[in-house]
Amino acid sequence: MTDIGKMLIYLGLFLVVVGCVIHFGEKIIPFGRLPGDINIEGENTSFHFPVVTCIIVSVIMSVIANLLL
Repeated sequence: MTDIGKMLIYLGLFLVVVGCVIHFGEKIIPFGRLPGDINIEGENTSFHFPVVTCIIVSVIMSVIANLLL
């Protein structure tokens, strides 16, 4: 049971950090509005594809996965 308790504590801390990054991080790093993100606005429509944001999130998730595994 000790291992499960430690895992839950680490998971909780991780979720708190992720929550803070999502809540306060937009002021520091404007995810979705980075240079290189595609944003096309027409008269009646708009198209937004965050290319650079997807790459950055993918790299961060790969680093985290490699650290955990």
